[in-house]
Amino acid sequence: MEKTAIRKLAKPERRAQLIETSKEILRECGADALTLGNLAERAGVSKPIAYEHFGTREGLLIALSREIEERHTDKLKKALLDAPADLASVAGIISAVYIGCAVESGSEWQAMSGALRGNAEMDRVQQELADDYVALIGAAIAPFSTLTEDDLRLRCAGIAGAAEAIAREFVRGRTTEDDAATNLAALIVKAVG
Repeated sequence: MEKTAIRKLAKPERRAQLIETSKEILRECGADALTLGNLAERAGVSKPIAYEHFGTREGLLIALSREIEERHTDKLKKALLDAPADLASVAGIISAVYIGCAVESGSEWQAMSGALRGNAEMDRVQQELADDYVALIGAAIAPFSTLTEDDLRLRCAGIAGAAEAIAREFVRGRTTEDDAATNLAALIVKAVG
């Protein structure tokens, strides 16, 4: 049997291809099936190419986490650019974007988080991503708050935790997208208003 030639891609394009293939594996087979060898085979590349991009399975999962969070952050930043200048509208945008991202990648995110629980590097990366998200939503709702900077940061950390918990309820099929977004927005308004 003849091997098909590996199509030469520039490094950024190859990495993007490998990330997309990884997400397919996660959706279809779960986190246990996501190994660099399985990724290489499914993407039609050699194992050394997968290892060159991610180093380890944990490196791959961390790269996936970053990609999902960056996509979420970009969507939120764009949505906030046109936000009306009132807390309820900003809270609605934050909520809708967060739950919308859970619709897009909720099962992938849950699988990755579970696979890397207890990994020191992933814990560090997740804390960094959480801190960035807390700062982003804090900046968006600060104009509507009389809280001190420290109190607002703590409330935003609580909002981020609530958002994750509500999104998890949605991913598990225990609420609708609309109810999840509505209730998250209500929590934001109550926490800050």
